Amino acid sequence: MSFQAYLDTIEDKTGLTPRELIDIAKTHGYDDPTVKAGVILDWLKTDYGLGRGHGMALVHVIKKGPQIDSKHVGTEGVHSDESDTLWLDGKASRPA
Repeated sequence: MSFQAYLDTIEDKTGLTPRELIDIAKTHGYDDPTVKAGVILDWLKTDYGLGRGHGMALVHVIKKGPQIDSKHVGTEGVHSDESDTLWLDGKASRPA
């Protein structure tokens, strides 16, 4: 599953875009560099029912933003993405 596909599935499961979840995370202070991933994962599981894989995809964008390592772009691997920048504003508004 590509990184973008994880984020799209999060949107399906929660009804919230990744950007909306990032904004909520910021209100809790989860974007602070001292906050550990486990704290964010617990919140995502408790409030949204997200498992570790989907949660870690969201932890990445909460902590590091939408940029991903270009080594995954255009590869044949399971985690191949089309771009090194993830779309956070929802599937319906993603450019074709």
